[in-house]
Amino acid sequence: MEASDPSKFADFIGKLSGWLWGGIPLEVAGKEWTIPVLLILLGGTGILLTARLGVIQIRRLGTGLKFAFGAKGRASAKEGDVSPFQALMTALAATIGTGNIVGVATAIAVGGPGALFWMWVIAFIGMATKYSEALLAVKFRIKDAEGKMNGGPMYYIERGMGTNWKWLAVTFAIFGSVAAFGIGNMVQANAVAHNIRELVSADVLAGSWQLGDFEIAKLELITGLVLAFLTGLVILGGIKSIGRVAAFLVPIMASFYMLGCLYIILRFAGEIPAAFGLVFSDAFSGTAATGGFVGSTIMLAMRMGVARGVFSNESGLGSAPIAAAAAQTDEPAEQATISMMGTFIDSILVCSLTGLALIVTGVWTGGPDTAGSMTQAAFSKGLPGTAGGIIVGIGVITFAYSTLLGWSYYGERCVEYLIGLKAIVFYRIIWVIAVVIGSVGGLRLVWSIADVLNAMMALPNLIALIALSGVVAAETRKYWAKQKP
Repeated sequence: MEASDPSKFADFIGKLSGWLWGGIPLEVAGKEWTIPVLLILLGGTGILLTARLGVIQIRRLGTGLKFAFGAKGRASAKEGDVSPFQALMTALAATIGTGNIVGVATAIAVGGPGALFWMWVIAFIGMATKYSEALLAVKFRIKDAEGKMNGGPMYYIERGMGTNWKWLAVTFAIFGSVAAFGIGNMVQANAVAHNIRELVSADVLAGSWQLGDFEIAKLELITGLVLAFLTGLVILGGIKSIGRVAAFLVPIMASFYMLGCLYIILRFAGEIPAAFGLVFSDAFSGTAATGGFVGSTIMLAMRMGVARGVFSNESGLGSAPIAAAAAQTDEPAEQATISMMGTFIDSILVCSLTGLALIVTGVWTGGPDTAGSMTQAAFSKGLPGTAGGIIVGIGVITFAYSTLLGWSYYGERCVEYLIGLKAIVFYRIIWVIAVVIGSVGGLRLVWSIADVLNAMMALPNLIALIALSGVVAAETRKYWAKQKP
């Protein structure tokens, strides 16, 4: 095999990612057109569900927060494996990951500030998508041989659309079990190793360290081994263990990170109006070259915003409803209202704060090559001393670790659907090994592979959501009709 093969493979994956998320190039009547099929399907599904549910993401936003953090979120005697709140935190553990730090930076570095606007758009309509996924997951869930609740797209495709569509359910489960290693495993491990290396190289930790290639490789390997060990400790206990850790870790890490972002934004308060101006103007005009930034088109801003937005909040991918199905509840619409808050917290709050911190500090003009360390640069510039680098470092480590836990559960459920309970032990072993591999891998290729797998995973789920949108609307009307005015 030629030495250039790895680069050819990377180029192919990059092109495939571009076709899936950016669009398929077609020549019609002598003119070249780009058809963004997946973006249209994601956006169209979200708009359809938003309309059929009467803009539920606005009407029930307050109710969702009350349900999630109030009495309805606590454990109950109803069927299920974890409390509704723990189910939400498990889903958030999987979504609040490097997509909120590295992903947002990549979107803005490549697509310009306008990408943040398109992240907001896909998050808003994605709340209706997330609601629908969770409702269907609880409605069509089953109890396995161990008495645990299993649900998600593979089950609502087969049981909701009928056995003639089982092939589509199998397709989702295959892509879901494999995609978990990209979006939920190697990308996260890679980001942890990269940021620890940045911390050490920037003398944030202590002393003046000069790292050669051997020392960097050794540091990445050690990082991977420690991360793999900590991951294995929790996932051996299954969803109950993951739910407990997520319910403790997610609120603390999200609050800690958001407070850091808020401090930076307020410190550069004079830049806030201009930052919002850039976000809205560049969303519809593209970004001209500024400093080291190469400039972007409207389509690139839209593509990066939607792709990274979906990577971050996972609305439409079909992953989060797998966690929702484990909730202790007998009301599908109730858990759906709680699950919808995941997209709100992840993208409307956390991603927005990250994006604004990048723009007000001006670090976004560094261009695509700086995406990996852009958020760290913003925090270093906006916070005194070494606090910025430390906060980002801790944020990446905790966010990525929680994502590793959440996605391990998603992958397990997909494998159980395909093969059965006997395969879970082997899947967990492979999962832990992949953490180490991801820690020493290349960032660009890992991200591209994750984008491709996300797209292939989303397609079967979106087809099911469209087909079962009537079920979602009917179940929603029935639930809210029973509630007190």
